[in-house]
Amino acid sequence: MAQSQMPQSRGKKLPYEDWMEAIGVPIYRGHYVEDLRTVELSWWEERECEAAFLDLKGMQGVSEGRIQEIRPGATLPKLKMAVGELIYPLTGQGLCTVWLDESSAPKTFEWNARSLFHIPRHSMYQLSNARGDSAARLLLYNYLPIAMSAIPDPEFLINNPHYKRTDGNSLDGAFSQAVQVDEATANTRVGVYWNGNFFPDLGAWDKLSPYRGRGAGGTAVYMRFPGGEMGAHMSVFDKGLYKKAHRHGPGRVIVIPRGEGYSLLWRQGPDEEKIICPWHEASVFVPPEDWYHQHFNVGTTDARYLALGSLSVFGQKGETDYEKAIRQIEYPNEDAWVRETFEAAVAERGGKSFMPDGAYSDPDYEWDYGDD
Repeated sequence: MAQSQMPQSRGKKLPYEDWMEAIGVPIYRGHYVEDLRTVELSWWEERECEAAFLDLKGMQGVSEGRIQEIRPGATLPKLKMAVGELIYPLTGQGLCTVWLDESSAPKTFEWNARSLFHIPRHSMYQLSNARGDSAARLLLYNYLPIAMSAIPDPEFLINNPHYKRTDGNSLDGAFSQAVQVDEATANTRVGVYWNGNFFPDLGAWDKLSPYRGRGAGGTAVYMRFPGGEMGAHMSVFDKGLYKKAHRHGPGRVIVIPRGEGYSLLWRQGPDEEKIICPWHEASVFVPPEDWYHQHFNVGTTDARYLALGSLSVFGQKGETDYEKAIRQIEYPNEDAWVRETFEAAVAERGGKSFMPDGAYSDPDYEWDYGDD
């Protein structure tokens, strides 16, 4: 079920908002959309597809999310953006062709549901649906709102025919298998990251590293994209467990590749209302800047959440060891309501909590990752 589409009360509209609203397709607001695979779309003539925008609380002025559906057997028009773009297929399978510029040889690769791929800025690309019997639906994510605030001219930022890339990047190997990079001093929490523009299936990705410090014995993969400004990461944690509450900078959109659960969002302060965002595959939600958020697995399998973003200028906020200590709530310090609500939700589905008692009494509780 999609949440409210009512406009939010704010001051003067941003250039991106004026452009987005002028397109005439649905705009989904609020805190979350429970299933991007089923929300209503409408025809976008210029892009030759059914589409809708996400403008969830916390995205405004920072990041763009849009849903595009490719009709059976169809190919969309070529598109070139002045900002890099992440694409996460929600359903279907198809092809993506990328050109560095109009005169370069193209690179074509296949994608499926739960793939993730990055289109470098100023590269031209084209999406095709390989199935003739069903539509394909995709989530596309970028930082166009920031760019449009500085340059409020869509024609300059979208399909600008006069700009050619001059950074020397090549498409050779750009969409082949991602490569692991060991970087023990990197601020990735897991000591390694994966470098590549294509990840084939994040619902099945098993190259994971311990995600120490956030609780639930979770693992993660951090992703970087050659020629890109954005990053992304996916966290994985087992059934009957939940992560620690934390807060950080803006710009992250979270989509679910697998699992069943819910997340809490709330402003700082003891009396602030906690907003419950239920999720399953293809749900999406956004933690607004400096809001606490916390993730809970109430299903029967592991749960995965994919965080798209953020820009490096935002990425460090709340991520240093010092900031983590003051911007994260340890289990012994959390509101008792959090634990009680989780245990009730798991029991309601016939399961049980596997949270260890020691985690609630020892703020330095060490989870077993089997690598000690």
